[in-house]
Amino acid sequence: MDSRLAADEPEFTRGTAAIGPVAAGLCSTLVGIGLGRFAYSALIPVLIEHGWFSATDAVYLGAANLAGYLIGAVSARWATHLAPTRLTIRLTMLAVCASFFACTFPLPFAWFFFWRLVSGIGGGVLMILAPSLVLSRVAPSLRGLAGGVMFAGVGVGIVGSATVVPLLADAGPDSAWLALGAIALAATVATWMAWPDSEPGRTSFGQTAALSSPAARFRVHILSAAYGLAALGLVAHMVFLVDYVARGLGRGLDAAALCWALFGVGAVLGPVIAGRIADRFGFGPTIRALLLAEALGVGVLVWTATPTVLAVSSLLVGALVPGLVPVALGRVRELLETEAARRAGWSTATAAFALGQGAGGYGFSYLFGVTGDYRLLFAVGAAAVALGLVIDLAGNRRGRPG
Repeated sequence: MDSRLAADEPEFTRGTAAIGPVAAGLCSTLVGIGLGRFAYSALIPVLIEHGWFSATDAVYLGAANLAGYLIGAVSARWATHLAPTRLTIRLTMLAVCASFFACTFPLPFAWFFFWRLVSGIGGGVLMILAPSLVLSRVAPSLRGLAGGVMFAGVGVGIVGSATVVPLLADAGPDSAWLALGAIALAATVATWMAWPDSEPGRTSFGQTAALSSPAARFRVHILSAAYGLAALGLVAHMVFLVDYVARGLGRGLDAAALCWALFGVGAVLGPVIAGRIADRFGFGPTIRALLLAEALGVGVLVWTATPTVLAVSSLLVGALVPGLVPVALGRVRELLETEAARRAGWSTATAAFALGQGAGGYGFSYLFGVTGDYRLLFAVGAAAVALGLVIDLAGNRRGRPG
């Protein structure tokens, strides 16, 4: 490591001292995204089979989380003006935990909608604040690995839910909600003291815009557009994969849980692998390669859904759900020169991702409610990702730095 950089870094970023903050970051993505969002996908067939909700209502509740994610992503930076970042993260993780316990009773749709919205808001806040807080305190030479490890928490949550939910399916949704809440609370408490105090070099909102040139903002907007369309393309798998296998293909909850487990395994491995590839080939080329892989992984289910194809598609798209995130974050950090500008750029990109997910969640829920056609959802998703890739390539061909 460059000695000048090392001298400027906080002491705890060296050696094993970074493990605590990175572990806290992993638990934040585990609680806010891995469990807060993706555990619900495994629960959808259980909720329907036990008569808690109709199929249409169940998928709309999934979309409520995506809408909340957008709210959280947009409001996260403002929240730090009300309380220190570390406290905001802790309280947000507790709110997500509360959302699980609140859903243990078969109450009206509006009650569940509110708490699924809360869990989504929590996920958006954590996705903005936690990586920025941790990576600003990690040595540059460790940031790629640290980012991959943090976002692997998404996959850990998916694998955990794929294991816990089927085991408790016969006991009813209430048992599954309680178990997931207990896991989330344990992760929150275990890392309570691991969060660093605050970001170094904190900058106000008014200063942030001045630190970003028009060219830099253009690059971030191109990235954000592609990133948002990639998010839309992921929704078909994120919300409908389990229900598609279990009910759409008639293969039952066990087969669906296997696909969801593969999705989770991919999500555990994806961020670390993607981060390593980006370190070798660059963040720009890597994110374009990931977009192409996503379009193929989503689109193949339009034509065939054999067990082998489902397994490969689940693994690949599962890897890309969190795998895109550290690459996009690295791209933002590569394009912008100051920490304040990077925080603002990451907020913009995450808001675009959240908007894509929210639009996909409600749009796909509407399409499914009208047509009942799962393959149409995969077709629309693949087309959105392909459009994102075209936008990114076209932006670079216009002569802009990319």
